[in-house]
Amino acid sequence: MGLELAEIFHRHGPQYREQYGARVPVRHQQAMRAIEQCRTEALGGHVYICQDCDEAQYRYHSCRNRHCPKCQNERSQQWLEKQQDLRLPVPYFLLTFTLPDGLRKIARRQPQLIYHLLFRTSAEAPQQLARDPRFVGGQIGMIGVLHTWGRNLSYHPHVHYLVPAGGLGNDGQTWLPARKNFLLPVKALSKLFRAKFRDALKKHPCFGEVPTAVWCKDWVVHSQAVGNGEGVLKYLAPYIFRVAISNNRILKLANGKVTFRYQDSDTGRTRLCTLKAEEFIRRFLQHVFPKGFVKVHYYGFFSSGLRQRLAALRKQLDDVSGSPDASSEDAEQDTPTTDQQTPSQAFDRTVRCPSCGQTMKRREIILPNGWKPP
Repeated sequence: MGLELAEIFHRHGPQYREQYGARVPVRHQQAMRAIEQCRTEALGGHVYICQDCDEAQYRYHSCRNRHCPKCQNERSQQWLEKQQDLRLPVPYFLLTFTLPDGLRKIARRQPQLIYHLLFRTSAEAPQQLARDPRFVGGQIGMIGVLHTWGRNLSYHPHVHYLVPAGGLGNDGQTWLPARKNFLLPVKALSKLFRAKFRDALKKHPCFGEVPTAVWCKDWVVHSQAVGNGEGVLKYLAPYIFRVAISNNRILKLANGKVTFRYQDSDTGRTRLCTLKAEEFIRRFLQHVFPKGFVKVHYYGFFSSGLRQRLAALRKQLDDVSGSPDASSEDAEQDTPTTDQQTPSQAFDRTVRCPSCGQTMKRREIILPNGWKPP
């Protein structure tokens, strides 16, 4: 077994807690403890016995914490399969809205507030512009996913939206296709996004802490045609149920430093990053979400209350001869790259003997903290 995040927490977590003391949020402490205990006797488990060769296997329970690299992997595939029922046979765009540097300090301290405003204002801006007849002229649908980390664990909050290239007319039935290779003007989106965020943040005391320069510069908004959208769904799925770094990217822990690999976003090449263990832990924990925070939001005709209308729209577009559905090849070419693994198929829960390959039977229960029943 290779080096795991849990081992780094075990060996350097005490120094991290001592260094930051009471400044470590409760949610961070809970995530650290869960990851440290995941699949250990601290959480209890079961003993499996092979009836053919008497081989014994100890299987400990998972922590199921949403930030644990060893948990939640199968859920990304389940989510991906559900999205296929929503996908329309039309071209798609990927819109990305990035939180400026000047707001990230506040976001670390008040993530619940800032992430909520980031979602709300970044969703309102394209929906408002899309109703302009110069662009779409109707209601669009958006699937949004919040992503907070850069490839080297830096703090980089941004929201990705998968958006069909078109919208519903005022009658709620007529499909209004967008122009070829164009959805919405990016500069206008940037200005509107900034204005909406500023107006929303003015209602909160932390508004005075924001540097004036934040409201004077352009905010980063990106728009990209992505074929039929299937490739982007596969790209987004891991970000929903996986964490800032997977165990297989962690290469070495030596002399109090952690070395991990990441893919350079500019060159596509694999690079190495070495950080002090405490700094590595700090970078990881800044991506822990507030309790109960939802990373995926649905807007417009993708909203839960409009699913019947969406189903009718999908049937209508499926029935149209020569519908402008992009090919899988085009979608693959336009899919953003990521160093996260693609969603795996749900794993087989059958426990098999490592010696003879036969199915093993559960024999004993291991209670939490290693205590066994009499």
